[in-house]
Amino acid sequence: MSESETTPATTYNRVMLKISGEALMGDQGYGLHPPTVERVAREIKAVHDLGTEICMVIGGGNIFRGLAGSAQGMERTTADYMGMMATVMNALAMQSALEGLGVFCRVISAIRMDEVAEPYIRRRAVRHLEKKRICIFAAGTGNPYFTTDTAAALRASEMACEAILMGKNVDGIYDCDPKTNPDAKRFDEITYDEVLRDNLKVMDASAIALSRDNKMPLVVFSLDEPGGFRGIMEGKGTFTRVIP
Repeated sequence: MSESETTPATTYNRVMLKISGEALMGDQGYGLHPPTVERVAREIKAVHDLGTEICMVIGGGNIFRGLAGSAQGMERTTADYMGMMATVMNALAMQSALEGLGVFCRVISAIRMDEVAEPYIRRRAVRHLEKKRICIFAAGTGNPYFTTDTAAALRASEMACEAILMGKNVDGIYDCDPKTNPDAKRFDEITYDEVLRDNLKVMDASAIALSRDNKMPLVVFSLDEPGGFRGIMEGKGTFTRVIP
């Protein structure tokens, strides 16, 4: 029996998975919840087992959010660097969970911290992907005033990913908050220009513009749905696709 007969066909061969730091804190109001981290890691492993090459960017809002620190009087650049450190902590936690499941993984930091992560070198990162190692890009872009959404869009383009998959706590993009409005309309497909025009808050404007200009599709789905990530890769499930 050939490999094509035993392995389901996937929609994309190389993807960028962007998740928020809050997705790792479970029911807690702060920090990391190890069982939740492991659950997400299992979802990622299920896709990795299909042969898909996976890049990841994880936010740091469960530990520290630079913009919030700045709003409380902290100098913005310092606050943003603190937020970058939070993303490294989340990346290390995810690396540990994935390696515990037998998945080879590398944390690659935009800020040098050689004892815990590799520095970002594009060619080396591409080689890791070719060897089927998951690459977790940490510390954002390495620059203040840029979010992890922008980091995901930038790394996705640099790594020649075929799409950005954004795991959220809702199953797509709505015209308003579906948690407060039961009549909220979900979009099956929408353009980046429409997202910007209607101020839908899927990603920050810089990330949307970068993805649009590089013709990078974005798929928004629910990370809380068991098997949701793998379902997207097999062309199943509920999601919203944003097209250039």
